[in-house]
Amino acid sequence: MKSTGIVRKVDELGRIVLPIELRRTLDIAQKDSMEIYIEGDTIILKKYQPACIFCDNARDIVNFRGKNVCSDCIRMLEEKI
Repeated sequence: MKSTGIVRKVDELGRIVLPIELRRTLDIAQKDSMEIYIEGDTIILKKYQPACIFCDNARDIVNFRGKNVCSDCIRMLEEKI
């Protein structure tokens, strides 16, 4: 893990502010969704990208009945039918 040297306090509502430099570097815009992971005692924030439920691919995603499926997996499913 790479340290940025940036320290922020948590406010009374549990919020922190991500510095503009990090948001620009990581292409995080206002209203972007963030995923929250926990690894041991570490909190990891990751920009949310919808991924295929079968292969975890984030390209060419189609939402089918509330599930994200990529075009490759759709093709594979069509071949099995």
